[in-house]
Amino acid sequence: MTTTADGLKAELEHDLRSLVHDTEQLLKSAARSGDDGLAELRLRLETQLRHLRNRLGDLEAGAADRAREAARATDQAVRAHPYGAIGLAAAAGLLIGFLVARR
Repeated sequence: MTTTADGLKAELEHDLRSLVHDTEQLLKSAARSGDDGLAELRLRLETQLRHLRNRLGDLEAGAADRAREAARATDQAVRAHPYGAIGLAAAAGLLIGFLVARR
């Protein structure tokens, strides 16, 4: 799971860098006002934006799936060991209370 997320992250970073590069080219081309080059760059930017939106949607869906799985695993652990979960929560509360009281 982590390697897939890392791969998607690397691809997204590459796509964003490419988008920034193309945007810079678009601005330079607009300064020269060459209509043919401008239309081509605009089309490339639109394509990359669509691709990035899809990638971000994939990343969001993957993050939501991992969060649901973590919540499910936590729920199962608490149901399997309710007294241990209560003890852990109480210990965490005491630790936080102690740290806050020291300030």
